[in-house]
Amino acid sequence: MSKKSSIAISSFVCFLLFSTTSIAQHTHENQDYTHHEHENSSVTHNHQVEQTTTNQRSKQVKLVTGQGAFVFLWDKELTEAFPEEAHEFEPGMHGGFNEDPETGIVYTGIPGYGLCSISPDLKQWKTLGSDERLKDNIHGIVFFIHKGKKHLAVTQEGKRVLVLTLDGKIVSEILKPTGSEFKFAAANAFFSSADSNFGVTDVTYLKGTLYVTHGYSKGDFVMTIKEKGGAWNWGELAWGGKGDNPGQFQTAHGIYAHNKHILVANRAAGQVVKFTKKGKFVETFNDIPANSLVCNVSYKTEHYFLNALSAIGDQKSAPIYVHTGEKLVSTIIPGDLDIPTLTNIHQVWPHFIETKNGLKQLYLLVHGWNKGKFAVLKLDK
Repeated sequence: MSKKSSIAISSFVCFLLFSTTSIAQHTHENQDYTHHEHENSSVTHNHQVEQTTTNQRSKQVKLVTGQGAFVFLWDKELTEAFPEEAHEFEPGMHGGFNEDPETGIVYTGIPGYGLCSISPDLKQWKTLGSDERLKDNIHGIVFFIHKGKKHLAVTQEGKRVLVLTLDGKIVSEILKPTGSEFKFAAANAFFSSADSNFGVTDVTYLKGTLYVTHGYSKGDFVMTIKEKGGAWNWGELAWGGKGDNPGQFQTAHGIYAHNKHILVANRAAGQVVKFTKKGKFVETFNDIPANSLVCNVSYKTEHYFLNALSAIGDQKSAPIYVHTGEKLVSTIIPGDLDIPTLTNIHQVWPHFIETKNGLKQLYLLVHGWNKGKFAVLKLDK
């Protein structure tokens, strides 16, 4: 073979080896690119799945309201336990709640329907008594034990105060004072007047005495009722009157006995006012937001539960306050829970239900006003 031929053959072999290597490398690079493209496609797909799941979860997020240890959600199941036959009367609801602490039975009234008891688990309602007077508006209610016997007392604005047994039997009917009953000249002068009215709004009990607020009136008082020989009649103690001075009222609306004192929700003034059982002014609660029309007061878990009548500013409903007596610790807006028709609130009542494991679950029973509404809120744990 000639020298030129050997050089030509060597060059051709080198060309073949270079071409094969380049093709193999190109093929590997294409395979590698395709592999990464697949991985990127998988990542994109997974991201879309995660995004879809996140969106679904967002739609399923539960609505809650409140702060700190007092955050609540709407318990629709217990709300729907409201008796079917009472739905037509629900828009007229205008009362409150109270309960027997021994049994956990809750008592309330529905205008046109009657006086009701609610089972401790809040699932069963039943009417009490057959007296037609119990179908009148029960604006305020209290459970109490007097001389070892359990009773209820209710205020029916414009009409009467009733004392009755737990089965709805009326023991005493207390009507408008005549103006000679009290050792308080302002109250006697008011009720002696021909144009006086009977604007009783709420009732509570402390150490043998019923205390009644008379806030729907120019005669804005707290008055007392005493028992003698099984009958209940006006007592001598009364205090208050319309005004801004300590111990006076601007719509004495709700009343509640706690720790040997009497608490009055002074609605138009936005106050909770504490008195001794003899009517001596003690103090007003601090830290209640301005323009709060405080309707009622109740107590549990070392906290007071208050409610304003209507929304403040851009709130979706009237607020419920959890208060220590010194400071506000939570503001609950039921309107944030999308509860239909619940905009104004007349009263809120804290209630415990014992769970299967022996723990106590806190609920709030809410009485709406102006279109009416019963609702149950559950502490979110």
